[in-house]
Amino acid sequence: MVKYDRVLTNKEQYNIEQILDLYGEEIKRLIFTYSKNWSVTEDLTQDVFISVYKNLDSFKGNSTIKSWIYSIAINRCKDYLKSWNFKKVLLTDRFPILQSTPKTPESTIIFKDESQELIQRVFLLPLKLREAIILFYYKELTIKEISELLDVKESVVKMRLHRGREKLKLSISEGDWSE
Repeated sequence: MVKYDRVLTNKEQYNIEQILDLYGEEIKRLIFTYSKNWSVTEDLTQDVFISVYKNLDSFKGNSTIKSWIYSIAINRCKDYLKSWNFKKVLLTDRFPILQSTPKTPESTIIFKDESQELIQRVFLLPLKLREAIILFYYKELTIKEISELLDVKESVVKMRLHRGREKLKLSISEGDWSE
């Protein structure tokens, strides 16, 4: 499989193989933050890229291809979360640690425990706060990009980030969990 080291621009002719190489894993991780289940994540990721493939000709270039794919993925996730199937599925899979691990065995254990604790607390946030936190901190999107992606005002994104951080701080302080 060919690897592409650059981001696609709006003026290029898009190729589904390039899109999969550039955004496949990123979209899969985004979807997992919604579904919290790896098997469901695989299915939804496949659905998203099938949709991208089918609608690639209709992409107008009003946003970046990345934003367009993110919006398809987020909408597909929201549809899944509203579905009957989601309500019957047990959410037991764990989120992988995204950062590199420290060097010493002691610090590795502490780091993994704290990372897992933080990730679990992020997943306990209400969906609207969780998606703002994940898109801003984990996906490193700007407030403007998140606003466009979620189709809300920038002030709403800022408020969700603020409320999400406050709920996390409260959750951490109540749980006797130190940073």
